[in-house]
Amino acid sequence: MDMEIGDRKVLDLTATVHEICTRYPEAVGLLESLGFKEIALPGMLGTVGRFMTLPMGARAKKIDLGTIVRTFEEDGYTVVNDKEIME
Repeated sequence: MDMEIGDRKVLDLTATVHEICTRYPEAVGLLESLGFKEIALPGMLGTVGRFMTLPMGARAKKIDLGTIVRTFEEDGYTVVNDKEIME
């Protein structure tokens, strides 16, 4: 699950897209810009987003997970659990 450390935003790659976007609503725009266009469709976040993680979505959409991690880091997020997933 994602959390905050002090005032830093922490993105846990084992969290679902729903958990991430509920905690950080601005993440929806980042994900859209990365190619997850469907994230903004009504109902998608509450259905598919409840079980889909970013690594799962990246594989399904053929989006490089490293690009996703870098984008979130550039936007001020600290990404955790990326080492295990990206190996």
